Amino acid sequence: MFYKINFNHVNEYYSSLNLDKHLPRRQSKERFSIKNICAVCPKDWIGFKSKCFYFSEDMRNWTLSQTFCMAQEAHLAQFQSKEELNFLMRYKGDSTHWIGLHRESTQHPWRWTDNTEYNNLVPIRGEGERAYLSDRGISSGKDHTTRKWICSKPESFVQFPEVS
Repeated sequence: MFYKINFNHVNEYYSSLNLDKHLPRRQSKERFSIKNICAVCPKDWIGFKSKCFYFSEDMRNWTLSQTFCMAQEAHLAQFQSKEELNFLMRYKGDSTHWIGLHRESTQHPWRWTDNTEYNNLVPIRGEGERAYLSDRGISSGKDHTTRKWICSKPESFVQFPEVS
């Protein structure tokens, strides 16, 4: 699946900067073009904002779900805004899905799989150590429970040759 992004306004802005008079001659000749760049998500992944998301159909425990995501050069899903969370909630359907939040115990803070601390954008229900999306929002459960899962990773960008 390809999403074409128009970078013409960036090229126009770059040209308007008149960098030739500010850069040494050798560097001023090294122009670049960012036309024909597309954001790309792998097959069966869904693009939203600057990320790609994979919604599983299989069921696994939290640890095996994270292992699957890592094999795809991704992690269990992270969201940085309510807009991203709302997208995940809409797209997941009726099933519960593991996401990338975990904690050592109820006395420890929630962390993402990259070890950054969760900003408590939305409260997490329950006493478990692993988080999942349900129809009620974010809930927590035990690692050994099997659920579907969501992986996330940044979009890749590919430059295509100009077509005449």
